[in-house]
Amino acid sequence: MKVLYVTSEAVPFASSGQLAEVSASLPYALRQRLVTCRVVMPLYEAIPQELRDNMRFIISLSVPVAWRRQYCGVFECRYRGITYYFIDNQYYFKRKGFYGHYDDAERFAFFSRAVLEMLPYIDYKPDIVHANDWQTALVPVYHDLFYSKMEWYYGIKTVFTIHNMHYQGKYGMELVEEVLGIPAESRGLVEFDGCINLVKGAIETAHKVITTSPTYAQELRDPWFACGLDSIIRDRFWKVQGILNGLDVASYNPETDSMLYAQYGDDSFINGKAINKRELQRRLYLPERSDVPMIGMVTSMVPAKGVDILRDILEQLLQNCDVQFVILGSGDWEYEEYFKEMQERYRDKCVACFGFIPELSRKIYAASDIFLVPSRSEPGGNAQLVALRYGAVPIVRETGALRDTVFDSADGYGNGFVFQAYNGGDLLNAIYRALGGYANRDGWRILVKRDMNCDNSWNKSAKQYLNVYKELLAEQ
Repeated sequence: MKVLYVTSEAVPFASSGQLAEVSASLPYALRQRLVTCRVVMPLYEAIPQELRDNMRFIISLSVPVAWRRQYCGVFECRYRGITYYFIDNQYYFKRKGFYGHYDDAERFAFFSRAVLEMLPYIDYKPDIVHANDWQTALVPVYHDLFYSKMEWYYGIKTVFTIHNMHYQGKYGMELVEEVLGIPAESRGLVEFDGCINLVKGAIETAHKVITTSPTYAQELRDPWFACGLDSIIRDRFWKVQGILNGLDVASYNPETDSMLYAQYGDDSFINGKAINKRELQRRLYLPERSDVPMIGMVTSMVPAKGVDILRDILEQLLQNCDVQFVILGSGDWEYEEYFKEMQERYRDKCVACFGFIPELSRKIYAASDIFLVPSRSEPGGNAQLVALRYGAVPIVRETGALRDTVFDSADGYGNGFVFQAYNGGDLLNAIYRALGGYANRDGWRILVKRDMNCDNSWNKSAKQYLNVYKELLAEQ
């Protein structure tokens, strides 16, 4: 079986979030199952030179972008045994940042068309073309409109994964013919609520639609979660399936993680986590205490991640409980300012660090006893998976992938603490329950060891993706 994985970013070449990790991990996991999976992404300016040095130029071609044609160069390299293709056009991709440009619709229309155009030139005919999120949503649309009936492309099936429905690729209808190159008679594929909606087009045309957790698939039938596309999801729910994201357990491994102060496994976590806590306390100028429970959080400081309800109760927690709270992230100004204020007022208990600092995030996971993921919605985040892997017991809200991976330990078999209602009171009650569990040192050790032995690798998820691919190909 041959798969072409189409993404706007992938570790280590370009990353702005979890999509990049998935785009590196899933193809690798599929390769372990003897699937030939290749990845294609844009050749951004930000890709480091040391990675560019390993690329080789394959071919150039001319790609249609509506009524005009644009140069496309194709480069290739190998990484972890996977073949990566890079689509080059300096006008579109030699820029600062990946997204947020005035002509993103045109940039990723070019990329999506180039992916399909290049296939005969590189002599790689995939059985499955797997696109991801709004940036590549036009791949199944273009395939359906322009390529599916061409002899060379016959039999190719398309899969589209929604990693976060909040981002849908919405643009004015005036771009349909002039920029996207979609004929007037087919504009209904991408038209929704008076504008272009690229994700809607992908849902309409892809042979299979995947969401990043089973619960999130069900949630997308609700207007609140689907950001307006609930009716489209309900109408096409027969081809929607939720598959959990896995965790790259080779990268996130406390036994080998060089970013930690001390490595540890499930049989040595007591001493290992104690060293990591002590060293992090020193780095952040917190009192060096082994007995105090450390609560960690690595997140975007935006309401969707639950920082609004955390703000409602954090001061009460710091006033009433003997804890240390450490948060790392960035986001909305009002939340960054709030956490700065809490740090100033509770300097022995609260530290806020700002920015994207991978090595510090790993150290926080390793040092934390408890880890907060109180998200309003969570399509397929991996913070709770990393926390489990590093023995930081997660507190999560029952939504999306959090519901599918963290189960309340009140029954003696779960792996964390779960609350349902999205409010500060329920979050605070879950924290109190976790602190009560932490006070029972023997029981807490059992819980931490259970968490570290949870299997959240890509093995199960890759098998489910492989089954989806096989089912699609059997329909021919």
